[in-house]
Amino acid sequence: MSVLVASDLDRTLIYSAAALGLEMPDAEAPRLLCVETYEGKPLSYLTETAAGLLAELVRTSVFVPTTTRTVEQYRRIRLPGPASRFAICANGGQLLVNGEPDADWHQRVRGALDDGCAPLEEVRAHLSATAGPAWLLKERVAEELFAYLVVRRELLPEGYVKELTQWADPRGWTVSLQGRKIYAVPKPLTKSAAVAEIKSRTGADEVLAAGDSLLDTDLLLAADRAWRPGHGELADIGWSAPQLTVVEEKGVAAGEAIVRALGERSSVTWARARSQIIRAVSRGRD
Repeated sequence: MSVLVASDLDRTLIYSAAALGLEMPDAEAPRLLCVETYEGKPLSYLTETAAGLLAELVRTSVFVPTTTRTVEQYRRIRLPGPASRFAICANGGQLLVNGEPDADWHQRVRGALDDGCAPLEEVRAHLSATAGPAWLLKERVAEELFAYLVVRRELLPEGYVKELTQWADPRGWTVSLQGRKIYAVPKPLTKSAAVAEIKSRTGADEVLAAGDSLLDTDLLLAADRAWRPGHGELADIGWSAPQLTVVEEKGVAAGEAIVRALGERSSVTWARARSQIIRAVSRGRD
């Protein structure tokens, strides 16, 4: 029996300096491992304990990093342990196999988007027209699949995200505010669809998942067991589901708690499968 572990990265497993949430005295802060650099500077971290747990999880499961990042942004990350055979980028728009995009999968995704929602250019034009110069830092398009704004969060008008959501929803798009970024993503573009494809290819028996944002809800709902941290977009709205466990920790400590929970569940599943094999062999000998 194999276990597929699909986990969001930013603010779920790895954390920028601003998102670490180190509220304890400095002398009690955990040791950190940098797993991403950008323009020669450290950018993302996890605790050293989480790094050890993650390295073991990668060795004992089908571990799939699952992110809204572009392929280029994902490739900056160096997670502990062996390189994952599969990774999901662009919120499901890109499926990497041994580090390279799967062209057939990408084409299937593009076909679904063309049939199921308003075109990217319409959404991009609306974002440009409604974003305020006082709080807008950057406008970006990711993989020609979705768009996002980088904003000054403290200056963002209170009703902007709600109004954008109301505009986008009937056009088949989802809006998500994560840190300094406002994402507009087509509804057919989902992490869960890419995870289902990997499950089919690997024959995995159980899917475990983790995430912190609205863009992770489909992933968490599709999993057999799921976890989210005590912070983030889903925590802000109190989102829950029958198969979901909420860890109490926040910040980088939540990342460590989630990796530990994923590893423990994966070990339980593996031990159960091993026991079943041993019993089957014993019955055969009898």
